[in-house]
Amino acid sequence: MGQSQLIISHSPHIKGKDSIESIMYGVVIAMLPALLASAWFYGIGALKVVIFSVIFCVIFEYLIQKFLLNIESTVKDGSAIVTGILLGFNLPSSLPIWMVGVGALVAIGIAKLSFGGLGKNPFNPALVGRVFLLVSFPVEMTSWPRPLDTRTMLSIPDALTGATPLGLIKEGVAKGEPIAEIMKHAPSHLDALFGAIGGSVGEVSALALIVGGLYLLYKKIITWHIPISFLGTVALFSGVFWLIQPEKYVDPLYHLLTGGILLGAFFMATDMVTSPMSKLGMIFFGTGAGLITILIRLFGAYPEGVSFAILIMNALVPLINIAFKPKRFGEVKNG
Repeated sequence: MGQSQLIISHSPHIKGKDSIESIMYGVVIAMLPALLASAWFYGIGALKVVIFSVIFCVIFEYLIQKFLLNIESTVKDGSAIVTGILLGFNLPSSLPIWMVGVGALVAIGIAKLSFGGLGKNPFNPALVGRVFLLVSFPVEMTSWPRPLDTRTMLSIPDALTGATPLGLIKEGVAKGEPIAEIMKHAPSHLDALFGAIGGSVGEVSALALIVGGLYLLYKKIITWHIPISFLGTVALFSGVFWLIQPEKYVDPLYHLLTGGILLGAFFMATDMVTSPMSKLGMIFFGTGAGLITILIRLFGAYPEGVSFAILIMNALVPLINIAFKPKRFGEVKNG
């Protein structure tokens, strides 16, 4: 018999059809509805922030890998583009471009590449960049331009800003005003669903985010475990407080439609690198993120809590992976 044709190699022996590039560009496609909605309601300012965020992220990744780390550039895999879009989605449309560049540098240079690059970063890079900007430039990061009047398509001056729906509620409750009175001056549920609200670029339209999230689920880029547990926990706990004191707490649907919950639940908490590997771990992760979010919203000084909640749960992922480690195939219990 001739030379053996048996090839011996290390596992894994089965390779899926998905690649980093296909996954990343699939996420980009899923974010297009929200990007178009933000451009419709916020105008050129929203597009400018997102486009420059992507450009900065791609350039910084290329330069740092080529000239500081002396490794082959990975910009073609699309991960820097995804980080750039997500970072832009978490910023006001009026943010100065140089601040966008600072956020991109922190996201790529510190949160991603300092840990070894894609697959090794413990925290979501876009959220790290966003929180750094929030701490460093709190005034600019909490100045929310009002959406355009889509009936006349008249641009509203950049200097004219307003609070987010959650900000209005937080301020009103702090003054002792009942929710019913506050809601007379706040955007309605339909406004939040379609996008006629103030806020970050990517959270302007709940409907657009839902469409993108359903696309991710349909393409099996993400699973239901984190989004459903995240959103379900927010709905459950906010609903309990609303039923107990409806004059002080807003209804759970309003919590789900406003702020960054849908953006976080579908696009950031589901990041494969910074989320748990097992299904039970994912459910625990989403539940924890939802609980922390609603606690910050209801009892914290800050009206929004999604970014902080996801980053806190990112830090717990190694422990979650240990606690919810699945049984090895073929493992037999002793005794």
